[in-house]
Amino acid sequence: MLKAAFITPGAYPVPSPTGGSVERVVEKVVPALLPHVDATIYGRIGSRLPARGSLNGVSVIRFPGANKANYFKRVCDRLARSVPDVIQIENRPLWVPRIKSRFPRSRIWLNLHSTTFITTPYISARQRTRCLKAADYIQVNSEFLRSYVRKYVPQAAEKIRVNHLGVDIARFHGRSSPEGASMHDQLRARHGWGNRPIILYAGRLVPQKGVHHLLAALPLILAAVPEALLVIVGSAQYGSHRRTGYVQRLHRMAARRNASVFFQPYVSHHEIPNWFAMADVAVVPSVGREAFGLVNLEAMASELPVVATRAGGLKEIVVDGWTGFLVAPEAQKLSAELADRIVYLLANEGVRREMGRRGRERVLSDFQWRHTAERWVGFQRETGR
Repeated sequence: MLKAAFITPGAYPVPSPTGGSVERVVEKVVPALLPHVDATIYGRIGSRLPARGSLNGVSVIRFPGANKANYFKRVCDRLARSVPDVIQIENRPLWVPRIKSRFPRSRIWLNLHSTTFITTPYISARQRTRCLKAADYIQVNSEFLRSYVRKYVPQAAEKIRVNHLGVDIARFHGRSSPEGASMHDQLRARHGWGNRPIILYAGRLVPQKGVHHLLAALPLILAAVPEALLVIVGSAQYGSHRRTGYVQRLHRMAARRNASVFFQPYVSHHEIPNWFAMADVAVVPSVGREAFGLVNLEAMASELPVVATRAGGLKEIVVDGWTGFLVAPEAQKLSAELADRIVYLLANEGVRREMGRRGRERVLSDFQWRHTAERWVGFQRETGR
């Protein structure tokens, strides 16, 4: 049996009640590798979590993560006891040459989740080339991210594998199901929102997510659908309710339309299906280098049409005109295009329902966590030869 180790950055525990996205992917994918892989997850110690434990049959070894150098050393010392066939480093390319030098007999995989840690200030161009060349293989979550890596490190082009992420379909109930319909009615009644058309944004409140463009589109939306409600779920950081300058800016933009905007600070990943259940349309107005965007899958699993930008890898998930709409991410066009597509969907219930149904079918067919795990096993069979 293949023996594999998965090294998280040590920023959050696995499993993590508050984040982050890297740890959540590890939490969902690695147990799905059983019984084909003897897997061990290395992560940060957390509240009420033992130093050694099990996650759905997978061993989890935890160390204090505040001191990154000490965390890295302790992980390496523990790896030396077993020497796995495959060591996968999650989203930290600077660790690759160091791991490679210590474990030359293991295949070293780098799993890139975003462009963040392959750009300045986290890494120089020279370091990026050296680190990516040192990896035996590089896994990315989108064709966009593969193209990005190829552009800046063409020497690594042949060792990149694309593995789209997934969603836990059992946690997100489609509107057409009895469970989804019941959640929709009960949760709306609890908030006193009745039958108001609800537009949902769920995610971090940082400039690259483009929430300011969505708020700028709101006057155009309200002119056509006066009773619409924009619900913004999230905070600037995982697990935090702190108001940054950007969050304060968003609240100022919404101040004149308090009756049409509702801010819900960070909620746990376990609660997020409730917010999708209440919505009519999900919006993902990203303007940065969005590598993938799990929120699109969560919305589609909930049978919501998605209005997203063509930024990064989002266009690999949302099918324009079929499961939602894609709009230009350029600032001068974005607000007007968002408003146009959102108003159209709010005015056409039949289109919303049909797009939502197609979106859930797309998730069922291609974007479950078991699909991600199956592709990973396939990569190992291919590259292990």
